[in-house]
Amino acid sequence: MPAGIPNAFVGWSRMSRWSCINANYQTPVSRFRAWLGKVMWWSRISEQSALLLLGIGVGVVSGLGAVAFRWLISQFHVLFFEGGRITFSLMGPHHYTALLPMVGGVIVGLLTYFGAREAKGHGVPEIMEAVAEHGGRIRPRVAIVKSLASSICIGSGGSVGREGPIAQIGAALGSTMGQVLKLSESRVRTLVACGAGGGIAATFNAPLAGAFFALEIILADWKAESFAPVVSAAVAAAAIGRWAFGDMPAFTIPEYEVSTFAQLPMFLVLGLLAAFVGVAFTRLLYLFEDGFETLPIPPWLLPAFGGALVGVVGLYDINLYGVGYGAIGDALCGINYTGVGILLTMLVLKLLATCLTLGSGGSGGIFAPSLFMGSMLGAMLGHSVAAISSNVSPGAYALAGMGAVFAAASHAPVTATLIVFELTGDYRMILPLMLACGVSVVIARAVYRFSIYNLKLVRRGVHVGLGQDTRLLNEIKVAEAMATNIVSVSPEAKVRDVAELFDCTKHHGFPLVDEENRLHGIVTLGDVRRAGPEALDKPVKEIATHELVIAFPDESLNDALRKLGLRNVGRLPVVDPNDHCKLLGLITRKNIITAYNRALIRAHTNLERTQDKEYYE
Repeated sequence: MPAGIPNAFVGWSRMSRWSCINANYQTPVSRFRAWLGKVMWWSRISEQSALLLLGIGVGVVSGLGAVAFRWLISQFHVLFFEGGRITFSLMGPHHYTALLPMVGGVIVGLLTYFGAREAKGHGVPEIMEAVAEHGGRIRPRVAIVKSLASSICIGSGGSVGREGPIAQIGAALGSTMGQVLKLSESRVRTLVACGAGGGIAATFNAPLAGAFFALEIILADWKAESFAPVVSAAVAAAAIGRWAFGDMPAFTIPEYEVSTFAQLPMFLVLGLLAAFVGVAFTRLLYLFEDGFETLPIPPWLLPAFGGALVGVVGLYDINLYGVGYGAIGDALCGINYTGVGILLTMLVLKLLATCLTLGSGGSGGIFAPSLFMGSMLGAMLGHSVAAISSNVSPGAYALAGMGAVFAAASHAPVTATLIVFELTGDYRMILPLMLACGVSVVIARAVYRFSIYNLKLVRRGVHVGLGQDTRLLNEIKVAEAMATNIVSVSPEAKVRDVAELFDCTKHHGFPLVDEENRLHGIVTLGDVRRAGPEALDKPVKEIATHELVIAFPDESLNDALRKLGLRNVGRLPVVDPNDHCKLLGLITRKNIITAYNRALIRAHTNLERTQDKEYYE
């Protein structure tokens, strides 16, 4: 291979040579890869620079995708609400809206069930799973199905947001680019994050929040090689968004600020309340999802049933439909929603409507509902404080509440702080906002360890917060790693004989097993040394350890390793789960390390074989 070709693009240079031999069988994609491989070779561009350029390309594409997605939402909103007003005119000027989420639910259910089932729900967990478990691979069709399903769901009045869908759409576009160019898994993951962050940046005019959303939630790391492409993608996408939507924050708010430090403790209270709202949102969403799955209704029809219930809820206030930015703006400005009772009702109904929409299989994000509930919660506290103290702006509390509830639900305080700041463009509230978000995350994690994003994956057995090493240790069972050909001693053996056995074998511990293969304990070299010369003629059972920490064959190596560390022991007897005195084997740290290394080599070998197969196909 000629010098100077970046490792990430070796596949392109190989493809260019292979396609020259098989020119008659070239496709447009393979010709493009061959051309790009030659460009990379002759330009001598570094691998990191090439990835940076690809990140910018993904940002541009995801920015255009965000523009198209918002256009689709507006078109479907007009189609459903204006068309519905004419079609169902006999129901009155407002009551006809109760039918729209149900009609949209029928279409969404058919699209997601028969088109791409990973397109239902709020989308971000699917991106996290793709990055953690599938090398960033997302089916290209997801971008199309998610665009249609989410725009129809939001446009017909489903109580969801647009950040989850646009993140998944952008991620699918980035993944598709990486797969087409046959990049390594780590590069594909980076492009997935570029697409997700770019989508957020474009649709909300929030480049900082988009970049940190991708780094904090999608990749869950801050590596330098990922940072530059993700940030560049967010900037490029935000530029596209500003070109299409203008350079204006999503919410225009009055000038308010926290005039005295005496008000800061109230933002601590707000963070506390927001933590419980965020946890309630997380738990209720999946309780509703479980409840809908038990209904004797075809899966593709569940979103219609949920939509019908959302329509009933929406009769209370039309702002409960869709993203609800109108109500959020009113809460920030202190108009329309000023009574504590009304604000509490709106919060509860929005929580109910969102859980009904997503729990039944609708398609949309949780960010806008979190902002809605947070603004109502903050305004409630703000109006309560204003009733007993002057110079208090309820809108300031509404703004901080927006970020605090999202932070509590997502466990992403940096993203929550930045995105609310960029949505409002008000830097003066950054300190109360940071305080409320920080407190809400700390308390939410203490109350419930899972976020609204990773709980969905944990329920599937996917632990995206863990590194590759921990995932492998969770996948390997003790039965696969334990030693079965073990040296044991009789409980009645003399300590002198056991000491000689230690010298001969160089082992550090033996299980005590009688003639019936019953486990009585473990004796270690340390036990013999502590017993001293006076115990050489005693039975070994008198100096052995009989209160044992045991392992079972169906436990994971991670469980075994945790037990070894908890009691600071070097080995665990593996026993029958139904008979703890029946010894099956022994597992040590060395056994665990050996099994892990084999699994790691096997995983890399299978990956290389898979990539080679895809390459030659």
